[in-house]
Amino acid sequence: MSGQRIPDEHRADAQVLWDYHDMRHELRQTEVGIGLGSHDLGVATCAAELYHRGVFPRILFTGANAPTTVKRFPRGEAVHYAEHAVALGVPEMDIIVESEATNTGENIVLARAALAERRVFPSAVTLISRPYQQRRAFATCRKLWPEVEPTCASLPMPLDEYVAAIGDVDRVLNMLVGDTQRIEVFAVRGFAISQPMPAEVLAAYRSLVEAGYTERLVA
Repeated sequence: MSGQRIPDEHRADAQVLWDYHDMRHELRQTEVGIGLGSHDLGVATCAAELYHRGVFPRILFTGANAPTTVKRFPRGEAVHYAEHAVALGVPEMDIIVESEATNTGENIVLARAALAERRVFPSAVTLISRPYQQRRAFATCRKLWPEVEPTCASLPMPLDEYVAAIGDVDRVLNMLVGDTQRIEVFAVRGFAISQPMPAEVLAAYRSLVEAGYTERLVA
């Protein structure tokens, strides 16, 4: 049932997955912040905050639509992200919009191409995503853009606070489970580098799958 509170019987497993996907990278100055499209407008908020802190001098938002975002962002994820960043004081001239990507791999490939069109060839980028997308974003970038050093960032938010902000615990738990599966599946398929998955993470993932959080699993 959707709501804003994680069921007690699934709380510990959800926390294990939440902690696993947090790369705990220390922020450093990079040439560009890349905001990865999703249903979470907090990505754009985080990008704007880091821009104002001087972490990077420009932002590239990337994302078209997915079935989970088309109603929330009818003009496309990147377009709405850019509008939100402008509302938060980021100058339009410092924002690039890439509005064709439909998955994380395309986010990386098309962001790279959009920067190259502008003669921007970064050696380091800040990847800004939902908190539980950090590990997959990192692995995808390392595979598809190996000459770039990625630093991962998200709004610093505890799991329960994030669930309350999204307002749909089922969505968050299904996405947590789906992103965990993709760490192994996408590495096998050649979309991302391989990453270790501790036994407690695998056990938590299997427990939540058995509990029925399977909507975001890939075949």
